[in-house]
Amino acid sequence: MAVDYTVIVVYLAGMLAMGWWGMRRARSKSEFLVAGRRLGPAMYSGTMAAIVLGGASTIGGVGLGYKYGLSGAWMVFTIGLGLLALSVFFSARIARLKVYTVSEMLDLRYGGRAGVISGVVMWAYTLMLAVTSTIAYATIFDVLFDMNRTVAIILGGSIVVAYSTLGGMWSITLTDMVQFVVKTIGVLLLLLPIAVVKAGGFSEMKAKLPTSYFDPLGIGGETIFTYVLIYTFGMLIGQDIWQRVFTARSDTTARWGGTVAGTYCLFYALAGAVIGTAAKVLYPDLGSADDAFATIVKDDLPVGVRGLVLAAALAAVMSTSSGALIACATVANNDIWSRLRGIVRPSGEQHDEVRGNRLFILIMGVGVIGTAIALNNVVEALTVAYNLLVGGLLVPILGGLLWRRGTVQGALASVIVGGLAVVGLMAAFGILANEPVYYGLLSSLVAYVAVSLATRPTDEAVLAAWRERLAGRTPELAPEPVPAHQ
Repeated sequence: MAVDYTVIVVYLAGMLAMGWWGMRRARSKSEFLVAGRRLGPAMYSGTMAAIVLGGASTIGGVGLGYKYGLSGAWMVFTIGLGLLALSVFFSARIARLKVYTVSEMLDLRYGGRAGVISGVVMWAYTLMLAVTSTIAYATIFDVLFDMNRTVAIILGGSIVVAYSTLGGMWSITLTDMVQFVVKTIGVLLLLLPIAVVKAGGFSEMKAKLPTSYFDPLGIGGETIFTYVLIYTFGMLIGQDIWQRVFTARSDTTARWGGTVAGTYCLFYALAGAVIGTAAKVLYPDLGSADDAFATIVKDDLPVGVRGLVLAAALAAVMSTSSGALIACATVANNDIWSRLRGIVRPSGEQHDEVRGNRLFILIMGVGVIGTAIALNNVVEALTVAYNLLVGGLLVPILGGLLWRRGTVQGALASVIVGGLAVVGLMAAFGILANEPVYYGLLSSLVAYVAVSLATRPTDEAVLAAWRERLAGRTPELAPEPVPAHQ
């Protein structure tokens, strides 16, 4: 295992080094939160793919393949479909807005203070998303070092918090690009072919497994529909995803770079399902489907390769964790804390935006690690996150982009009614039930349409300013002055 340990240690040290390098570039709010809006197509595609394909997509995707066969690809496949839809239909307009958060977009569109309430819902989503990724460190470090769960979470979480706090989005972008390369090599080019060969090839897999394992719809139509509702629509509105769109240097980069990343996700989904299917042939009696990834890596890969594939799994977890963490901190600082305090800075006032956002990443990071230690069920935490996101924010966000008649009162009613409905239905039917997101989304839509039609239309001046922003004709605010001590 010495070679495997060396690979992992070198990888982790590299992540911290990139955090330090990113700190030298993050000298303004724009640099720290959205990488100066300067990413080109190659780096944008790689980092976007890295953030959406996390531990749930890698370890969980293989687990679904182990349990259901090729149809286990649907969860990650719907994530790819969502990213494609976002990139083709919405990303150009989102990039031209030149904002930092989804709540800022809502304020621009509706001309009212929907920011705090929508910010609280988005904060809860990003927090739980970061927690689910952080919990996954326990699985990886247990395979590597037979490490205590709490120690594993603290170790992995601390590294992500360190490089994210140091350099913000620049550090996260650099590390995500490395993580994208590592998991492409580790999962697609190494683990996938080795797993298929070890299982005897596709002919042997078909001979040993039920035919349902090779039915594209074997996981069930209702499950696929729920995946579309939660993950495809969730990709359209998540702060973690939008914040990456904001890093694109042009709307063309956002559109085509995101399309490439979404297509990559579709291949990654199929690869995970095939690896899981091969694991079912090799280890038919595992206690948990989620153990499939760790088992096949630990027992069937040669020395060195095993370390690289585990580094790939670690990369998948870290990319999602860091992206969710900076999104959580950005929302907490810009949409909740600053608004509650009523901070309005005079034009040209000297202030250190970077230090404030850096402090919030550190605070949120400590909170994420503590919450991850307290929770055990990754699936439940992830379900809570996406139910809140889709049930509370999908309608007012897409309504603002697509329906001129929507009003700020309708948006607020939609967020409150949808969010409360989701929470109440999860309490009544259970966290993993389908009803919360179905009826929560429906109630959010009804509230949005009814209240919007019953209230005064949005002021024409607000809509005119909104159209100017969507068209990219409103210049971004001048960069924040760099404090002298930097």
